[in-house]
Amino acid sequence: MKSKIEIDINSQIPVYKQLIQAIQDLVKSGEYRNGDFIPSMNELASELQISKETVKKAYSILREKKVIDSSQGKGFYVTNTGDNKLKILVLFDKISNYKHVLYSTFSAAIEEKAEITIRLHNQDISVFEHFIDENLDEYDYYMITAHFPLQNDIQKRVLKTLKKVPNRKLILLDRYIDELPGNFGSVYQDFEQDVYDGLTQGIESFRKFSKLNVISMPGSLYAPLIEKGIKRFCTENNIIFEFHKSLVTAKIKKQEVFLILNSQLDSELIELVKHSRSEGCQIGKDIGIISYNESPVNEIILDGLSVLSTDFRQMGILAAEMINEKSFKKTRCDFRLIQRSTF
Repeated sequence: MKSKIEIDINSQIPVYKQLIQAIQDLVKSGEYRNGDFIPSMNELASELQISKETVKKAYSILREKKVIDSSQGKGFYVTNTGDNKLKILVLFDKISNYKHVLYSTFSAAIEEKAEITIRLHNQDISVFEHFIDENLDEYDYYMITAHFPLQNDIQKRVLKTLKKVPNRKLILLDRYIDELPGNFGSVYQDFEQDVYDGLTQGIESFRKFSKLNVISMPGSLYAPLIEKGIKRFCTENNIIFEFHKSLVTAKIKKQEVFLILNSQLDSELIELVKHSRSEGCQIGKDIGIISYNESPVNEIILDGLSVLSTDFRQMGILAAEMINEKSFKKTRCDFRLIQRSTF
């Protein structure tokens, strides 16, 4: 009788790894239950037209993982009686308030169905490559924020590494990569278009001010894309604007708006508020302030800090839905201007 174990001879994934994954999937789905016998090495090699040594290598690794065992004279059988929880590896570039929101929402939506492991690659491509290579066959799903410097050589390494992860296991968060082929899942921002749309939502408020100042400090990976969207918005709507790489207090003037592209508690925001207050400016009326990326603390800062942000809660929920429903898609996350007392 033909087994349910299948491989793809055209895949770039080594056959022994395909065998390991196929048997693990059959065990997890309940097709193979505890105590069920699986084909002998000779039978499977003959059925799939592969070498016995390839099957032997796969079975050896599965024994080490305690998925299967063998009995002399009877053959190999399933021993994995685990709780069938999914194993999910979350590879974040760094921890931040909004990543915490994303993770918390995802974790709540996935409920008790999964064991989640978090690792940080810190936008270091070598660390990222190591994490993927080390854990390639260990997890059911890989959720990745693929934020790295945009230099061509680094992006080529990112692409090469992501291709190692089977499409059915891969969910890209926060950033979409056009060059990556396949039916992987993705919940992402479109940095240029999103900021354009978000600013457009507040067009009437912007017209109450004389100028938009954008503080974009070095180190922001996507500042060039965001700045492009800001420039397009301002040009089309006849709004005077200026980009700054640092905050110069002498340039802070009444009836101007300041958009800070770095995190909510950066020194630039603190310095801007301190100077504005020392000059007797009422924040939200004399000076407008907008931050970038939502965080729960924004509701408290300055009695409500206005912010341009993607919906990180939605991002976590949509990622969980893909896993729960076993249906991957590519979805652009909602992005909005949240107006509070500072603008």
